Amino acid sequence: MSKKLKVLLAFDDPNLVSDEDKPEQFLKAPERHAELHVFQALKQLGHEVKIFSVYDDVKSLVEAIHFFQPDIVFNQIEQFCGDSFQERNVIGLLEMLKTRYTGTGSSGLLLCKNKGLTKKILTHHRIKTPDFVVIPNHSRIFPPRRLKYPIVVKPLREEASYGISQNSFVENDQAFTERVKFVHESMGQDVIAEEYVEGRELYVGVLGNKRSKVLPPRELIFAKVSEEDPKMATFKAKWDEAYRKKWGIKNCFAESLSEIALKKIETVAKKIYDCLYLKGYARLDIRLTPENEVMVLEVNPNPHIAKDEDFAMAAAKAGIEYEDLIQRILNYGLED
Repeated sequence: MSKKLKVLLAFDDPNLVSDEDKPEQFLKAPERHAELHVFQALKQLGHEVKIFSVYDDVKSLVEAIHFFQPDIVFNQIEQFCGDSFQERNVIGLLEMLKTRYTGTGSSGLLLCKNKGLTKKILTHHRIKTPDFVVIPNHSRIFPPRRLKYPIVVKPLREEASYGISQNSFVENDQAFTERVKFVHESMGQDVIAEEYVEGRELYVGVLGNKRSKVLPPRELIFAKVSEEDPKMATFKAKWDEAYRKKWGIKNCFAESLSEIALKKIETVAKKIYDCLYLKGYARLDIRLTPENEVMVLEVNPNPHIAKDEDFAMAAAKAGIEYEDLIQRILNYGLED
């Protein structure tokens, strides 16, 4: 049995509601299922757990830490005041308060939350990623001269495929300009445009700190999408169950990967984990080309960790059951 800890389970919620008497009932909202699974695992492990929701009030978080005096914060915060880019500042606050927390620190979040910066660092380390350009918000939009169509147009700082649809896949200058303008105007942020890469869409979990473990790859399958159509992890492809059923989209363990491909994936994953200052746990979104090239699309620190999500399922396949996974993540957060 591990040492009993005082754990503050922190997440973002615009309603700023926290029911201390019936936390499990509060966490049963559909959008809170990851936090519910983590809460139940922490309780089963014997830890003292307090839930805390934050949205736009830094003072309340400081007060919660002051009065509860947690041994560690189990970080499930993805944004602050509706801005996902502010997540790093919340963790920076915990670092200033010398409060332990789970997952990647403010330095790693800074590098990963800006997809353009991430790709520049990967390129510097000779890790393959699609050619790309960044188009700042409010700037003039010019067709990309050094990129080859088709191109995928995405918001620069969003996660979970937010802002990505079939219209993000563009094949000419007019469609490119229209989509960039749409993202600028509707989302109010910079755009990253990158060359579309043919291949298998794989999700690779990595667990640990200095000594990282690469988990079995998961794959996004497009069973009913024709060979001619693009296969992309759009927002609907990830989160709309009716859409997924219609097009035969499902997540499963990647099959028939050669030993060479698996070794390449493991080597790239560990290299990325080090050069982007990742800690605790992270997920890489990659494309494995028909030539077995590993092309990194995105790097996601602190990914979704519900029992039925890719990361936890990959950990289970590696022999790490859910409660053990949660305890390991706590332990990594307590390491110096």
